[in-house]
Amino acid sequence: MSTADGAPAAAAAPRRRTSRPLAAVLALAVLAVLAAVPLFVDPFGTTTVSRLLVFALFAMSLDLLVGITGLPSLGHAAWFGIGAYTAGLVSTHWNSEGVVTVLAAAVAGAVAAAATGWLAVRSGGVFFLMLTLAIGELVHQLAQSLSSVTGGSNGLFGIPSIRVAGTPLTLAGYVYWFVLAVVVLGALGLWLVAASPFGAALRGIRDNEARMRSLGYSPFRYKYLAFVLAGGFAGLAGGLFAGLVRIVNPSDTGFTTSALMLLAVVLGGAGSLWGPALGAAVVVLVRDTFGPTLEGHGPLLLGLLFIAAVYLLPRGVAGLAGLRRRRPREGSA
Repeated sequence: MSTADGAPAAAAAPRRRTSRPLAAVLALAVLAVLAAVPLFVDPFGTTTVSRLLVFALFAMSLDLLVGITGLPSLGHAAWFGIGAYTAGLVSTHWNSEGVVTVLAAAVAGAVAAAATGWLAVRSGGVFFLMLTLAIGELVHQLAQSLSSVTGGSNGLFGIPSIRVAGTPLTLAGYVYWFVLAVVVLGALGLWLVAASPFGAALRGIRDNEARMRSLGYSPFRYKYLAFVLAGGFAGLAGGLFAGLVRIVNPSDTGFTTSALMLLAVVLGGAGSLWGPALGAAVVVLVRDTFGPTLEGHGPLLLGLLFIAAVYLLPRGVAGLAGLRRRRPREGSA
């Protein structure tokens, strides 16, 4: 009895130990390929990949709420937009040093999320979804009406180039490497949060909040902190976006941007972090690269992709990796 029950567990432990080095090697290989992009891709393509990286970080910040905490949000673009406007204003009126602008954007996103999260996380399900949608639309309307600060419907334009050690980054390759460095650090931070005991508690609250409460946990505190962290990382992505495109529009804070990132999380696989990053790349490519060549039918293609993902990949792209891991275990059992 003990041998039969213990064999699968004993066989699973070596698999976990061997999969970790393999995942690390794969991550380093992907990082090496990304670092070499400016050496082999033209400036326009390099800038496009920079946008993909920014939205990948944005999608991963949303996945901290949706996939790990179980709080689907339709207003996450509010923190992205607040971070973008903050970075643009700081760069224009104070200091265009890249590190300063992105840190200010991250702080602004976290503070804004903290100011509204104490109310939003007290709800759940559809009520949380509607509250975040209302918060996002409020930020969108403020971005349009405060024209003396945000530029109104014309947007905040004329943002200076990113500077590193006082030197403006005018070449697309240098901007790309700065964006890549910040995105890697942001992704590492999100991974550390997800892999920590705090992340395990968030998953427990997502799966069975009543049981976690009976064990002595405070779901409100954990969800509130997750909400603030997600807002901070979304603000960080917004700061990078402002430095990259050097213009911020009210639409960057609106419902459409939030919905597209939620689509990226579903498409990539909620709860995996790397899956939503891939999903964001697909969504942005279809919207910004392939969409204009389809005579305005880009949203239709995104809708078809979403339907296909729901029916064919209910766990997203990341679910395929989990399926491959489960099959050998089922065969050995």
